[in-house]
Amino acid sequence: MIVREGLRSILELEGDIEVVGQAQDGRQAVELAKKLLPDVIVMDIAMPLLNGLEATRQILKIAPATRILILSAHSDEAYVEQVMALGGAGYLIKQTSLLILAKAIREASSGKAFFSPSIAKHLRDKDQKSRNREGLHSMKIVQLTSREVEVLQLIAEGKANKETAAELGISIKTVEKHRQALMEKLNIHDIASLTRYAISAGIIENSVQLTII
Repeated sequence: MIVREGLRSILELEGDIEVVGQAQDGRQAVELAKKLLPDVIVMDIAMPLLNGLEATRQILKIAPATRILILSAHSDEAYVEQVMALGGAGYLIKQTSLLILAKAIREASSGKAFFSPSIAKHLRDKDQKSRNREGLHSMKIVQLTSREVEVLQLIAEGKANKETAAELGISIKTVEKHRQALMEKLNIHDIASLTRYAISAGIIENSVQLTII
């Protein structure tokens, strides 16, 4: 909350940037995006209830003209590639200065892509060799449906079937079916391993913040 308010206050000093809303979790971000249709969204990759990657996928379905900048502590290539594949407008690491963040928002608003300098350099220097790397690049996360990703995140956050059903507005039986499908697709057969998968895939992490522009 403090970080979001701080970013809002500083960005509004720019004069040409208006902050029209803020969200504390991914599900709220999707709802606000649908309601407000902002030009640009600055979204943390890790958020409770619905992670930034899945929120991005859902937002771009309902508001394809909105440009989404991902803000993350991770600079791993796998995360960057996932954001690009989803149609994100850019990727910024959290050490990025506010000056660069404001520039990224303006660039995204004008239809251009923007990456933190270190990530942009890495993308320029990237060779064409195919690499089998750990993380999202080699995981089956792309084979999961949006609902399965939502269920996986809530499971990893410790939600019981009843809580997950209430959160998603579905039946407990449906939650159980999604859980079984997850275990079959990922070849994982216990909750602890599902949680480890969710963490390693970047679906959940410890600190989460989101700002919508």
